[in-house]
Amino acid sequence: QVQLVESGGGLVQAGGSLRLSCAASERTARIYAMGWFRQAPGKEREFVASENAFGTYTNYADSVKGRFTISRDNAKNTVYLQMNSLNSEDTAVYYCAADWRSADLVSPDYWGPGTQVTVSS
Repeated sequence: QVQLVESGGGLVQAGGSLRLSCAASERTARIYAMGWFRQAPGKEREFVASENAFGTYTNYADSVKGRFTISRDNAKNTVYLQMNSLNSEDTAVYYCAADWRSADLVSPDYWGPGTQVTVSS
């Protein structure tokens, strides 16, 4: 059982930056693709970004391309999401996820509890 815990959320002004972190409880997490989803109020959860276990493949939602960067440090069992040029549409709860089968996180095996990101205009 892999436990994921997000951190780094908070309140930021439009145009600002935040870096989210997701720490996995087990070293075995390094063999999972990991990434991020988000859910805004009244909307469905949506894919944001993912990275495969080896760090050789990344995928981004069109809405965050060029602004967000995903990375991972397998020595620390941690994945990061650097978010730049934030706007109000990025306001959401951000969830970390890990998927054994798909580098695009088609059906994650594990989820974190989420961290709130609020962008003020």
